[in-house]
This record gives sequence, C-alpha cells and structure tokens, in this order.
Amino acid sequence: MKKWMLFCAAIGFALVFAARAGAQEDRGLWRAASTNAHAITSDIVISEAKVTIDFAIFPLAQIRRLTPAEVSAVFDADVNAGIEGTLYRLRVPAAQRFEHKNTLCSGEDVQWMATYATGRTLNVVFFSGDAMPIFTFDAIQNSSALCGTFVYGR
Repeated sequence: MKKWMLFCAAIGFALVFAARAGAQEDRGLWRAASTNAHAITSDIVISEAKVTIDFAIFPLAQIRRLTPAEVSAVFDADVNAGIEGTLYRLRVPAAQRFEHKNTLCSGEDVQWMATYATGRTLNVVFFSGDAMPIFTFDAIQNSSALCGTFVYGR
C-alpha cells in the first residue's frame, strides 16, 4: 500500500510539473533570430513579473492564454496543432530606444505583448493602444496597433 501511495504521489508531481512547464514555455532567455529581433530588440528574457529587452527591464503581467485560433490569426500557425500562446500587459514608453536607436512601435507606447513558443522558437508580437488586441485574422490584418513581430530561439 505504501508503494502504491508513493507511486501515485510521483505521478501527481509529474503531472503538476508538466502542466506548469507547459504554461511557462515562453519563460527564460531567448536569442534574437529574426531580422527584426536583431535590428531592434536583441535578446529577450521573459520571467513571471518582468520582461528584459536589450538590457531594459519592464514590468509584465500575464493577462490570459490565447486559444489555438487566436495564435493562428496572429502568428500564422497551424490551428489544428493544438497550440496556445500568452497575452501579456506591459508598458514600453514610446521614447525607449533599443538596438541601433530603434523603437518598438514608431512613437507609440507598447502596451501588449503576445507570445507563442514551439520547440526552441519563440514568436513575439507587440501592440500599442489601451484596448486589448482582438485576435482574429481580419482584426490583425487591419490593426493599426500592431507594432511588429519578432522571432527568437534557444
């Protein structure tokens, strides 16, 4: 009986750890991989309460998980792959300069960040504006709040 309880506890621990790891798959250090990332942000570090972009630290709050359809709309990912992303709230001032004196959003404060991690690749998109972004294909295509899409790797 004692072995059975130990076995059940080990399985429970493994399931909790797996769920927690899946929910935080975008956390950690990511190296710039796309042209945009190299030219503007350099590397990025995401933690529970902050994001570091080119050695500048900004407070970060996780707002909600993105559904597969929402991730597909913004990142052109396969909606049938069961993928999820995360929407964060942050504030990067319009005057903040990064690599090569570039800004994230052409003179507007960045207020939203959406991420989608798969394997060793992280896709990030930044949005301006007070209103939460709408993650449908049409809304993204016609969005004036979309600042840029960046790709990072491990």
